Amino acid sequence: MKKVPYSSVVGSLMYAMVCTRPDIAHSIGVVSRFLSNLGKEHWNANKWILRYLIGTSKVCLHFGTGKSELVGYTDADMAGDIDYRKSTSGYLMTFAGGAISWQSRL
Repeated sequence: MKKVPYSSVVGSLMYAMVCTRPDIAHSIGVVSRFLSNLGKEHWNANKWILRYLIGTSKVCLHFGTGKSELVGYTDADMAGDIDYRKSTSGYLMTFAGGAISWQSRL
């Protein structure tokens, strides 16, 4: 495994993650933990991530031709969970009518 360019591949994947592919952030976080103590399974994980990137290279978001407007919605319910008195909050961000980011927390 000493001849395998593991750290170089992880660095390249991190660059791709930061610039254009946030969907691989968790995977890169896991494989980057083993930069100093890697095994064959870690190299296989890197190859899996690379195959994923190649397979999804043509996938993209298409927005409508209407207004290019960024709109955000949010809602919260403070202590609305009757049993545990927990709060719920969430948001949705849309661009040109399509959802681009969302989150809900209990």
